[in-house]
Amino acid sequence: MKAVQFKQFGGPDVLEVTDVDTPLVGDNDVLIEVKAIGVNYADTARRDGAYVVPTELPFIPGTEVAGVVVEVGAQVQDVEKGTRAVALIGAGGYAEYAVVPANTLIPVPADVSDEKAVALPLQGLSAYHILKTMGRLDEGETVLVHAASGGVGLLALQLAKIFGAGKVIATASTPEKLDLAEKMGANHLVNYSEEGWEDEILELTDGKGVDVALEMVGGDVFHKTRKCLADFGRLVIYGAASGEQAKFHPSSLMERNQSVIGFFLPQIMKKPELFRSSLQELLDYVNKGQIELTIGGIYDLEEAKHVHQLFQERRTKGKIVLLP
Repeated sequence: MKAVQFKQFGGPDVLEVTDVDTPLVGDNDVLIEVKAIGVNYADTARRDGAYVVPTELPFIPGTEVAGVVVEVGAQVQDVEKGTRAVALIGAGGYAEYAVVPANTLIPVPADVSDEKAVALPLQGLSAYHILKTMGRLDEGETVLVHAASGGVGLLALQLAKIFGAGKVIATASTPEKLDLAEKMGANHLVNYSEEGWEDEILELTDGKGVDVALEMVGGDVFHKTRKCLADFGRLVIYGAASGEQAKFHPSSLMERNQSVIGFFLPQIMKKPELFRSSLQELLDYVNKGQIELTIGGIYDLEEAKHVHQLFQERRTKGKIVLLP
């Protein structure tokens, strides 16, 4: 089968299209003919050798796939060939076929396209559990979403409202990206490429600060976001796109009962009863029109190198999808 892999760490140029063996199906697995592949910042971190867990070479990136079941393992009872499904896998998604544990498959509703379905597993589950499981968002609270025009950000804006947030503040680096965030339900827009954005957020909350903040940039953005937290505020970290690790004194959280919480989706994936129900809930929101999925670009698998370059240059909006 055709796949994209890398044999050494580095920039987008290390990605290469190659022929590899179609993966073998275990007794409790299914083989999916992949129709759509989700692209994420985690894929670029894998390629750079900067992911939070080790990456063994050679490596085929890709954790989100949607497609059709074409082979079923000997012990699988409740999945049939021909089923349209979406899944989150550990790796191997940039390919024409992928092996998926049968108990992690989620059927795709007839009215939801493969491209839209694949926009949900990583970024949808991340937004969902950052807000609800880790951020413990309560009704009426104020939410701050950084990088609000990205895949996680756009879903978080909408889910925050569904979960009962009273006010949602979106930050992004350009007016165009902020316009998109506004269309997705943000109450207030802040350009965090301008000086003093943290003071603007405090003004928008009458000095109180935000109850839940989503942070994936790191470095100085982390410190300024902490300044924006309310009493009992929760800052959830789910990445460090800047490459800078923030340092702070944990005891400084004590004065205002604040929390800094780490989020890593693979830990959620270890609890099938948790992630399957939440992914099904997300698909239901899409099917009912409660969540609008923003597909920022659809590219052929052979264009993976170009797509990674766009991510590197922060020129993407919404969900980016590859087609085998």
